[in-house]
Amino acid sequence: MTARKKKTITTNLWCWAFVSLTLIFYILFQGYPIICSVIYSLHDWSGMTPDMRYVGLANFKNLMKDAMFWSAFKNSFKYMAVMVPLEVSVSLLYACLLNSPKLKGKTFYRACLFLPVVITAAVAGIVMSFIFSTGGAVNYILTSLKIVDKAVNWMGNAKLAVAAVVLVSLWKDVGTYMLYWLAVLQGVSKDIIEAAELDGANSIKLFFYVTLPVIAPAAGVIVILCTINSLKAFDIIQTLTGGGPFFATDVIATYIYKMAFTADIGMPRFGYASAASLTFGFVVIIIGVILNLIKGKLQRKETAR
Repeated sequence: MTARKKKTITTNLWCWAFVSLTLIFYILFQGYPIICSVIYSLHDWSGMTPDMRYVGLANFKNLMKDAMFWSAFKNSFKYMAVMVPLEVSVSLLYACLLNSPKLKGKTFYRACLFLPVVITAAVAGIVMSFIFSTGGAVNYILTSLKIVDKAVNWMGNAKLAVAAVVLVSLWKDVGTYMLYWLAVLQGVSKDIIEAAELDGANSIKLFFYVTLPVIAPAAGVIVILCTINSLKAFDIIQTLTGGGPFFATDVIATYIYKMAFTADIGMPRFGYASAASLTFGFVVIIIGVILNLIKGKLQRKETAR
């Protein structure tokens, strides 16, 4: 064996040694649970008894006829349809403002906007549930400013509960996407911007005709991340509304939680919940693949130009 081959083998072994810990944790906390979910989905099991009754694909068949599942399914996509445009546009606006060389105190503003991201989502949801309660800060401000005559029951009205979830989720997550946009915007060549300014381009034209085409490829990645994350929404909704009122804010993740771990709608159905999670997970994978294909096609078109 030559010295070059020995060096290559040694390098590969060191690479596998460093990666091995990540692989072990992935197998333990991702791979194994997925395999267990597949097995449980084929059984009728409450998760509270040692015995499981094999039912084959019965859980999946019953799921297709479950009105509550389809209601949560639709709510998940409605939530995504609202959150993705909001989070992408608001975070881009914040990033553009913070990227301006004329703005003073940028570090302070960045810290303020990113601070909610650091807060645990469950804690944020619990705190916000008090803030949006009938005796909370939101109602106090609204009544003090005479915007409303009496306290609003945010969590008791379906439309208002959805609005509260959207506002809190936007406040909580927008800082993450703002950082992505800032990283992209700071990668735009200053020479291009200065050349456009010399040609007489104002701020609006500079953004739409210079900055936007440059950051467009990265925008696809941000949109995909935002889409997948919105479809996985759970902790904020669970702690803020619990899926209520009347299942108005119930998404797939909260539906699965109810089925698997609570007795809100009868005896826990661990196998049934596993079937629901696998079904929705498959849908999310398909959406991710489609979005990646679209992103790749748009990038190839941009490169061809």
